[in-house]
Amino acid sequence: MSEDKTELMEIPDTELLENELKLLKTRKEYLRILRSTVSSLVVVAALAVLISLMFLPVLRVTGTSMTPTLQNNELVVCKKRGSFKKGDVIAFYYNNKILLKRVIGVSGDIIDIKKDGTVLVNGEEIDEPYVDEKALGECDIKLPYQVPDERIFVMGDHRSTSVDSRTKKVGCVAEEAVVGRVVFRVAPLKKIGFIK
Repeated sequence: MSEDKTELMEIPDTELLENELKLLKTRKEYLRILRSTVSSLVVVAALAVLISLMFLPVLRVTGTSMTPTLQNNELVVCKKRGSFKKGDVIAFYYNNKILLKRVIGVSGDIIDIKKDGTVLVNGEEIDEPYVDEKALGECDIKLPYQVPDERIFVMGDHRSTSVDSRTKKVGCVAEEAVVGRVVFRVAPLKKIGFIK
């Protein structure tokens, strides 16, 4: 005698079906929001990179040639191009690197530096509240020195260690080599603010 075995399939009740549908709907909604968020973040990141490259480059300070104004590993923002005046801190290309230095003189200015480190531009001593210690530093140019056309004479704020326009190996900066004027410090957060 054989027995017929039939399995009865359990029919889910309405509440169980509703819960399962809600779960599927929630999962779909979660994936839609995730895709939307990731897409938005990619667009924002691309815009930030584009703005940074075209208008406001962000640079990391390396070295000590601009102390006390700028310290090693700080992040600063540059304003691309524009005009530069004496006292501005600029970023410029030099040997496939970007250096940060302060503008001391522009085309036609006559620069003289005394043995004690006092800087004269066109015969007048300049006020340098950003320099802690004056020094002649590494200087192999003949002083007084006239800044050539379309060039900028720059010096670091840490005069005894900075290698800058006082040496023939760096010399004056060509205007087309300038990345921009350093305007704002963004990191560390405790020192965030405009650069003077």
